[in-house]
Amino acid sequence: MPLTPLASPRGAEPLAFPSLLRTWRRRRRLSQLDLALDSGVSQRHVSFLESGRAQPSRAMILQLSETLDVPLRERNDWLVAAGFAPIFRARPLDDPQMAQVMAAVRLMLANHEPFPAVAIDRAWNIRLANGPFEMLAARLGTDLWARVGGERRNLLRLLFHPSGIRPVVVNWTQIAPLLWQRARREAEALGGDEIQALLAELQPFQDAATLWAPEDAALVPVLPLVVALGPLQISMFTVIATFGTPQDVTADELRIESFFAADAATEALFRQAAATTDAQS
Repeated sequence: MPLTPLASPRGAEPLAFPSLLRTWRRRRRLSQLDLALDSGVSQRHVSFLESGRAQPSRAMILQLSETLDVPLRERNDWLVAAGFAPIFRARPLDDPQMAQVMAAVRLMLANHEPFPAVAIDRAWNIRLANGPFEMLAARLGTDLWARVGGERRNLLRLLFHPSGIRPVVVNWTQIAPLLWQRARREAEALGGDEIQALLAELQPFQDAATLWAPEDAALVPVLPLVVALGPLQISMFTVIATFGTPQDVTADELRIESFFAADAATEALFRQAAATTDAQS
């Protein structure tokens, strides 16, 4: 099933505001009446905005995009499409105004040790990682990231590229459909050309029967990712954290993915590895 892009292809004419509003409303599976009731705007006015018979004010754009939970990057697109200047900045991670945000991210990554944790953006690019994650990745081969390609280290490539970790994932037929559908849902909910292009690139490598027909895994509370590294078997599940009130595009798109041991043996392995590293340092 191909992804429906939320924006025009790069290089094409950008979508007009009525198209953007209509597309995001449908993405949220809301009728015009639903959106009107949720946003406090009359259904007639929503209809006029979608048809182009009415021009939105800046305040109206922000009100509707907040109601539809549109990501900040796309809210800028709405503003530009309606003739306004974008208001949400996309600061680099080393921007002085991001210092406290990044301090919180680094604290979360460090405090999660001895277990792996990464900070990723909405395209699953790894922006920061803690020591245990780097150690685990190194166990998968020093050429790991070169094998899966791409300009950045990317978790989707790691999972679904044919040269990634699939050969060492013990429960691939259970976990792969769930992870693939998670990525598709995020592409639908969050938008972004990069993740849509990445999924389109990786989809031909996937087995449709595996991706669309997950095995019954309802007997466990959280399905772990089980990886076999020689004689070692590592079983992990993840918890995702996001910022509660982001007002910057970079912060809005940043997530902390923390890996937890799914069994006592895995927990012991990570704690032993940390103790060995401390003893050697």
